[in-house]
Amino acid sequence: MPRLTFDDPKRGETEMKVDLHVHSRFSKRPSQWILKKIGCPESFTEPLQLYQIAQKRGMTHVTIADHNSISGALEIAHLPNAFMSEEITTYFPEDKCKLHILAADITEEQHQDIQRFRQNIYDLVAYLNQEEIFHVLAHPLYSINDRLKLTHIEQCLVLFRVFELNGARNERENAHLEGVLDALTPDHIERLAERYRLTPMYPDPWKKYLIGGSDDHSSLNIARTYTEIRNADDIQAGFERILKGDGRVIQKPSAPETLAHNLYGIAYQFYKSKFNLERYVQKDLLMKFLDRSLRAGEASEPGLISRLYFFWHHRRRSKPATAVPETLMGLLGHETRNLIQDHPGFAAIVENGGEVPEHPEQVWFDFVKQASNCVMLQFADHLMDHLSGGNVFNIFHTIGSAGGVYTMLAPYFIAYSLFSQDRELSHQLLRKYTRDDPSSREPVKVAHFTDTFYEVNGVALTLQQQVRIAHRNQKHLTIITCNAENRSRQEGIQNFKPIGVYELPEYPEQKVFLPPLLDMLQYCYENQFNTIHSATPGPIGLAALAIARILRRPLCGTYHTAIPQYARFLTGDDAIEDLTWKYILWYYDQMDFIYAPSRATKEELVHKGLDEAKIRVYPRGIDVERFRPGKRNGFLEKKYGVREAIKLIYVGRVSKEKNLHILEQAFKTLIQTQKDVHLVVVGDGPYLDQMKRAMAGTPCTFTGYLSGDDLCTAYASSDIFVFPSATDTFGNVVLEAQASGLPVIVSDQGGPVENMLPGKTGLVVRAHDTESLIQALRSLVHDRAMRRQMSRNARAYMEDRSFDNAFLRSWQMHRSSADDPQTMLARAV
Repeated sequence: MPRLTFDDPKRGETEMKVDLHVHSRFSKRPSQWILKKIGCPESFTEPLQLYQIAQKRGMTHVTIADHNSISGALEIAHLPNAFMSEEITTYFPEDKCKLHILAADITEEQHQDIQRFRQNIYDLVAYLNQEEIFHVLAHPLYSINDRLKLTHIEQCLVLFRVFELNGARNERENAHLEGVLDALTPDHIERLAERYRLTPMYPDPWKKYLIGGSDDHSSLNIARTYTEIRNADDIQAGFERILKGDGRVIQKPSAPETLAHNLYGIAYQFYKSKFNLERYVQKDLLMKFLDRSLRAGEASEPGLISRLYFFWHHRRRSKPATAVPETLMGLLGHETRNLIQDHPGFAAIVENGGEVPEHPEQVWFDFVKQASNCVMLQFADHLMDHLSGGNVFNIFHTIGSAGGVYTMLAPYFIAYSLFSQDRELSHQLLRKYTRDDPSSREPVKVAHFTDTFYEVNGVALTLQQQVRIAHRNQKHLTIITCNAENRSRQEGIQNFKPIGVYELPEYPEQKVFLPPLLDMLQYCYENQFNTIHSATPGPIGLAALAIARILRRPLCGTYHTAIPQYARFLTGDDAIEDLTWKYILWYYDQMDFIYAPSRATKEELVHKGLDEAKIRVYPRGIDVERFRPGKRNGFLEKKYGVREAIKLIYVGRVSKEKNLHILEQAFKTLIQTQKDVHLVVVGDGPYLDQMKRAMAGTPCTFTGYLSGDDLCTAYASSDIFVFPSATDTFGNVVLEAQASGLPVIVSDQGGPVENMLPGKTGLVVRAHDTESLIQALRSLVHDRAMRRQMSRNARAYMEDRSFDNAFLRSWQMHRSSADDPQTMLARAV
């Protein structure tokens, strides 16, 4: 069977070139919902224009294969080297699985007969063979109505002799199809014929042949994929040569951006015709850019009026800007015109009447991406203003408008989804007929989305450590995050520049980043991640959710932070906590798996209504070499002047939700009877100044944020770790303290209590109970022997919880998620 090639060969004297799968405006019923939504036909190319474009692009013969119609083909049938074809919609009668078949060089009478037979694929194929009509199974691995299964494809291996390498489909799926057809043997076909009770209607049925068709619907990709036939004088001779193995497919591989560009082109051509927009093309910058980007054909040279208009409009831009419109269409018009003028490449397309770029689909992708980012930034600014002002009705209006922007990006969402579709089906086919299993060769590749990576909290530090361990153990983990600062490139980290950055007044060190969704989507598709992991329910987590659904990948999430409780502490409003819980439950209910840092967190999520079956408690570890008792060196005395005393240490965010007001009261009570104690508070946060005022005059030292060796020695140079928080889902600092040889005091709520041994490595107190904390402090301060024993126990307990071991165990959980066939089922967008 002739191989797929991507090189344009030298033309021979009798060489025939034909794109056997092209649509005109007579393909009226769109398959994509976005075209149905706007009432647009599936194609809008005039037959004569199609003929001219195909010839210009080197085709020696031209046909039109509209859906169940020959009207377009009839319009060019009188022209030299044109012939009639159609793309037939047919069905397996037993389950209505839909297929498309190309029938080439047919007559009007045959078209009428085809319409009678096409409801039943078996009857149709029998008719096509009886009439000796050259016919092809179009895009064989594409499930048109989501019913295509391996059994259907196996029947097609018996029914069809010629298969299409479709120019609008995934290059990988085309290669898989070619590999399967190449591997067929007489035994394969004999067994399939017997199994399905089918009789091949052609000789040597294990020998299959390929043709190429662009499957163009917009005129933009005509002849991007075509069939080249040597030594053929007319089309029937060409078909005979194909069936002797003398045809080959020439293809420029398509990508999701190609398909999306096609959809935008169809929609533009539809609106241009419907609203007579031709009259504006030479008068409006945006219209001219759209016209040259979204339709094929010669670009008309800009006339004097057009040049004057461009000059005048550009001069107007130098004047002070007027108010930015708030409506969606107003913003789009405003931002896209600015973008075209400010971008040299976009402006050249309009101003100079230049050549169409070599990769127009990528130019269009860049334009849509930048334009949508500009508009989304404007809406996000409005939204934050409304949120801070409490303008409820304006909030919903702005959210709706912003949603409209993402609706306009739907062609890209559709394209990436279709290019990710039917992956498992093609793998099944390869496994069965070539014994090749692409899935078994693919390592687990995790895209881990987080809005906390460059910060100084425990989650960020854990992720940074995981990246290092993943690289050391050759695991494919990539952190995907947003940060406005210029960051140096690091292995395993993909930082995207956010569209916008917003600070929360109640939580100033935590910023909200508005992620560039299209950039992230393209990156994840191109890097073929097979698991999407979200560590945040914020905007970046929503991007992860959208990308997982579009690319049909399993999605898992980590519930790191008790966000509803934080919301209540920060606002003092129980209603806000309830509202936050509703959102959190909705978000995590979208996950295939949820990783909880502790049993307590899992129980809380189950109690709130999440499915227990998909919640897993994942292992957490600690760097036992970095945090160890041997680093005790009097650091606190030397650097901060902490006198010789029993040192109590708190490490973490200095904020109200950590119950530090309870620690203040307990410590003040303790020092009334115990003079040789000193409290050290390590960290920063919104409660810091208030706590300093409250602790003025007491033996309390505030070090601010510590990292690296300073943090390790601060732990080791202390005697007791106290952590009264009841909102932590895990509490990594509790592990660090125990690894440093400190007995710990934790509350009975949240994750920290699960990361110590009550009575052996520390004490557990009642949450929000000052008296309980006072008693625990007194016990450890007064009983030196108990402190020493708990110190030894704490270190021994941590030595079995190395970071590497915990990471590798959690990675195995990712492996099982990626292998679970239920999670690999394709999800609709």
